[in-house]
Amino acid sequence: MKIVVIGSVAAGTSVAAKARRNDETAEIVVYESGEDISYSVCGMPYFLGGEVESVDTLIPRNAQWFKKRFDFDIHTDHHVKAIHPSIKEIEVYNKKEGKGFRETFDKLVLATGSYSLAPSPFSLDSYSNIFHVKSMADTKAIDAYMNQNDIKHVTVVGSGFIGLEMTEQLTEKGMNVTVVELASQVFPKIDPDMAYHIEKKLKDKGVKLHLSDKVQTIEGSGKATVLTTDKGADIETDLVILAVGVRPNTLLTKETGIKLGETGAVKVDEFMRTSVEDVYAVGDVAESFHRVTGQPIYHPLGSTANKMGRIAGDHMTGGKLSFKGTIGTGIFRLFDLTVGYTGLSAAEAEKAGFDPVVIHNIKPGHAEYMGGQNMIIKGVADRESGRFLGAQIVGPEGVDKRIDVFATAITFEANAEDLFHLDLAYAPPFSTTKDPVMYTGMVLENAREQLPVMTPEELITRQKANDALQVIDVRSPKQYAKGHVDNAVSIPMPDLRKGVADLDRSLPTVVYCNKGVTSNTAQNLLLNIGFKEVYVLSGGNTNFHYYMDSIGN
Repeated sequence: MKIVVIGSVAAGTSVAAKARRNDETAEIVVYESGEDISYSVCGMPYFLGGEVESVDTLIPRNAQWFKKRFDFDIHTDHHVKAIHPSIKEIEVYNKKEGKGFRETFDKLVLATGSYSLAPSPFSLDSYSNIFHVKSMADTKAIDAYMNQNDIKHVTVVGSGFIGLEMTEQLTEKGMNVTVVELASQVFPKIDPDMAYHIEKKLKDKGVKLHLSDKVQTIEGSGKATVLTTDKGADIETDLVILAVGVRPNTLLTKETGIKLGETGAVKVDEFMRTSVEDVYAVGDVAESFHRVTGQPIYHPLGSTANKMGRIAGDHMTGGKLSFKGTIGTGIFRLFDLTVGYTGLSAAEAEKAGFDPVVIHNIKPGHAEYMGGQNMIIKGVADRESGRFLGAQIVGPEGVDKRIDVFATAITFEANAEDLFHLDLAYAPPFSTTKDPVMYTGMVLENAREQLPVMTPEELITRQKANDALQVIDVRSPKQYAKGHVDNAVSIPMPDLRKGVADLDRSLPTVVYCNKGVTSNTAQNLLLNIGFKEVYVLSGGNTNFHYYMDSIGN
């Protein structure tokens, strides 16, 4: 059997390596259009920022390494121009020798990845200082340009993973960075109230933000010097990084009968097979599906690509591995913050047919008496079934291990209540006695059953609609005086039993403290003495003021 793989970054080499582990007799050939193989795309910003010392550390393996270890051939600088599945041939162009040839196959794997978008008016061909951060060639070109030019002002267009990572690294390198984002918030993958913490951190670090805006015109001959936005801002720039997203590289599928999915990526089954016999697709070129909703999604990520490659290599050599889908887990660092998310947001859950209940949980990553710092967790569960659906976390520590626990829980279809019963490792340097994961599950389950919460957004909406509401601040009078929710009455927790004598027990009532713990006690008390409908303000006064700041109030 002859296996031909097109592409050799993450998914392609995984296909070939797994196929060889399963079958010593197969002939395996990999074609790569670029010079470098199996490199770390995700590590590129950290090399450009100087955190990774040498670019070579991002390219740990070459073609010779794979030949010695797995006995298959990788041909770099070989561009595949066309594929002909019906006759099982491909057309290849050897860029170094300047000549083409045809290659036959028994099994063909598309690992062609994705390409970066360059929206109008940007043109990489017309300006020497406009770059993508997609390939190792991009990285080397940016590094060379920065070394040869005096770079003071950088414009990053787009605020996804790469955009924010480049913003962090170049800011830390001493450059003045401006971010232009078409959406109304940075990092649109998460909810606006969580993205607020990212925006605040960027502003604290001196990064200029142009949100709900786009670059309209470019000044400069051969080199972009001033970018003018739709809103009329003139941005002086020495270097432009385009990070507005990627699309699957499906060019080779044209006129082949290989079907694309609704996301625009190649449609595959659980074994990574395309609609054409003996042709597979893996990595950024392939469509995925969401493990919770079952719906097609496009989730280009190195870890997913490696997984897909392993599954395809296993299946074509007689193995039983199959793809189980993804839940959209992601994480990145921004200065001293970590941002993580997994599963569904409340809006996504509602769109998928769930009735979402949402809570905010502000807890330290480990014991406060040992320097633990607060993280903000936003959790989502299905009101009817209790199934845990998703989480978003922003904080300076402990985010990575909590988001991984949440992702594991979602994968195995845990309920919110199950989170509370997890036997998680505890010691003061690492966690709190009631870990933030456990507390999230407890509050979600309470909110789902008999102890409801109200988000700051819901409270503001109801107050603006002049709904009949009672709001009680159970913090100390000093804390109340420093700032409180509009129309809230101050009744400190120790005085609550007697202090509510004049309140209407039939009216919907919202109680809050600093972060939501004491107010949960207050909620129970009020319900026990005859109040009919009592809510805890999700995340307490702290989260309420975060929300008010996020909407500019």
